[in-house]
Amino acid sequence: MFQNLKNLDTAFRHVKYLSFAVTLGSLCLSGYLGMKAIQATQAAQERIYILAEGKALEAFSATKKENIPVEARDHVRMFHYYFFTLSPDENFIMEQVSKSLYLADGSAKSVYDNLRESGYYTQIVSANMNQTVETDSVSISMDSYPFDFRFYGKQKIVRPTSLVTRSLITQGRLRHIDRTDQNPHGFLIENWETLANETITVKKR
Repeated sequence: MFQNLKNLDTAFRHVKYLSFAVTLGSLCLSGYLGMKAIQATQAAQERIYILAEGKALEAFSATKKENIPVEARDHVRMFHYYFFTLSPDENFIMEQVSKSLYLADGSAKSVYDNLRESGYYTQIVSANMNQTVETDSVSISMDSYPFDFRFYGKQKIVRPTSLVTRSLITQGRLRHIDRTDQNPHGFLIENWETLANETITVKKR
């Protein structure tokens, strides 16, 4: 009888240890599967599918920190595009300049006011001139904030009798602001100034 009780006690301990091991294993497995599920969800959220011409193209999202240099360079390019791309149409000039001024502070507004007071925009309209700007490069210094930048490009002015190409080098600083429809990159150009704007070539038309 005592032997039976001893065997029963041993069996009970074995069952208890086995149950504990199974429970612990289940908890570990549940935790592992939960962690994998969270990782899979995060990975799925970083994937973006863009529909183009009836085809789903996969893209990947990135943090703002990773995109800062790219967005900063594009912000500087777009500002110069709007500010310097002009046609002999007063409404078009105002529309372009207004778009550029959303991307910069009062330093750009001061340049615009000086050009307007000097009759520069009136001359573009009266002389039927077209003006465009081509970006050669944009350098951004990420060593300190606000970020210093320098823009290198060429300004082309088409007149009825000539085509003038001028070098254009400007500099300024970039600081973060809230993103808006008018300023999608969330940067503002400060202390903008022109370092060089010299004639390279003049061709007759």
